[in-house]
Amino acid sequence: MNTRLLRIAAASVLAIAVSAGIAWWQVRSAATTVDSGTKSAVPIGGPFTLTDQLGKSVTDADFRGKYMLIYFGYTYCPDVCPTELGVMTQALDQLGPKAEQVRPVFITIDPDRDTVAHMKDYVALFHPRMVGLTGTPEQVRDAARAYRVYYAKAPQKDGKPDEYLMDHSSFIYLMGPDGKFVGVYPGGTGADKIVQDLSSRIAG
Repeated sequence: MNTRLLRIAAASVLAIAVSAGIAWWQVRSAATTVDSGTKSAVPIGGPFTLTDQLGKSVTDADFRGKYMLIYFGYTYCPDVCPTELGVMTQALDQLGPKAEQVRPVFITIDPDRDTVAHMKDYVALFHPRMVGLTGTPEQVRDAARAYRVYYAKAPQKDGKPDEYLMDHSSFIYLMGPDGKFVGVYPGGTGADKIVQDLSSRIAG
């Protein structure tokens, strides 16, 4: 590889790192602001139109009236995604009757492989009320941008075109019954902490 190609490759890696860092900072900044009780200067969340695991077109408005736990990931993820979805499932199981006020949502960032049928099989492995959302690349892109989610395809050395991983930020988003951003649980947050937080917010 010549010097010019090395420079281009290095610039690409740097650009990806910067984009990921900005996305992480924006989400964490918004979460910190919410925790402090002041209005966030960084908008998180917004309208989206996607397709659920039953093939039905849904929008963010369909979830009004309940809290939403949202995670962006992909079904071919080898470790982080199933771990975080497992934590969401554990938290809802531990919440008891209060869990009826929370809707778990998994939004793919890999719509090329995560078809409706594939999403249906995947979310069935987790909480029975978990909703799996996919869509066109443009629909997924718009939803991810609204939530300040970073993601990028990461082809594997000597791998086939459809054998790739996805680099992505990892947060569980909490949205209120009014659809507005409440906060985030960073990757690695335990189910007990999520249960404690949700229990303090849900009446009854």
